[in-house]
Amino acid sequence: MINRQLFAEAKSQFFRGKAILVLGPRQVGKTTLIEQLLSERSESVLYLNGDDAEDRETLSNTTTARLKRLVGDHTIVFIDEAQRVTNIGLTLKLLTDQFKHIQTIASGSSSFDLANEINEPLTGRKYEYELFPLSFVEMVKHHGWREEKRMLNERLVNGYYPDIINASTEREGQKNLKLLAGSYLYKDLLSLESVRKPQLLEKLLKALALQLGSEVSNNELSRLIGTNAHTVDKYIDLLEKAYVVFRLPAFSRNARTEIRKSKKVYFYDNGVRNAIINNFKALGSRSDAGALWENFLLSERVKHLSYNGDFATGMYFWRTTQQQEIDYIEETGEQFSAWEFKWSTKKREHFPKTFLKAYPNSETHWVTPDNFEEFVGLEDA
Repeated sequence: MINRQLFAEAKSQFFRGKAILVLGPRQVGKTTLIEQLLSERSESVLYLNGDDAEDRETLSNTTTARLKRLVGDHTIVFIDEAQRVTNIGLTLKLLTDQFKHIQTIASGSSSFDLANEINEPLTGRKYEYELFPLSFVEMVKHHGWREEKRMLNERLVNGYYPDIINASTEREGQKNLKLLAGSYLYKDLLSLESVRKPQLLEKLLKALALQLGSEVSNNELSRLIGTNAHTVDKYIDLLEKAYVVFRLPAFSRNARTEIRKSKKVYFYDNGVRNAIINNFKALGSRSDAGALWENFLLSERVKHLSYNGDFATGMYFWRTTQQQEIDYIEETGEQFSAWEFKWSTKKREHFPKTFLKAYPNSETHWVTPDNFEEFVGLEDA
């Protein structure tokens, strides 16, 4: 079994008076992680599943008395697929407040339902974690740096979902990816009344996949897929909440020439992106190798910052009207750190003077296949 970075942190929070929540995309191993945590406990566990109609009805709009009968003598309550339960936030609040001797654990495959319902009811009552596809750091710990570095080109194409990593052949893994990307990953979105045209969602995903690493315009995307800019913005927001994509806004503080309102959109997993456009060609024969490298680094950075509780104040890219650009900037307090990503280890340019003049105390870094380990968190692992 591949050990997850969240394991030790989540393990340390048992029986400290708060619910433990594990959120994240489908099929990344949330249930497996929680079951691994529970396998080390001796307490009696009550398993409930939001996908089960009876469990869902029992947990929806419940009361303290009903929960008391349900919990019985159990001291751990695990609710899987909790986002399917109506008013799950209030149910978790009752379990946390009224059953002090109980450890409540819940997993959710998307954030737009579960997180919106739990934020207010569970204020000060939860330890919340996000679990993503497997990471470079986790795989290095699993089978060593040399082996995982050797697999780098394949990871940039097929990604890090457990079903792909554990597949017996690359062909089987890619078949699993196509099933995952073929709406299963974002099927929760399709049940929303606001998503009235599922085909638009699929067209948008393909358009975003083809523009990987480039700035995206809602107006341009709306023309491409045949809708309006408002719908595009709403659907991107939903895809982000379902952990399919994430946005990187433009960085601007004081230079007149800086682009302010633009954004880039990246995928949480390279393999999902490639499955959406049905392109699993080897890296050496691809024209988008640089974009895949950029997506890999940023998704791994997100995992690293999330797992280590080390979120930057802001995460951005930078560009001017004169087309000067920096791939990635982190803001931490008053400190700015800038990174340029290069798939080729030979070509290295200078950081734009406009940026260095506007932000003279910034740290600057180059990230290549020869030195990326620190950027993705291996040095801190």
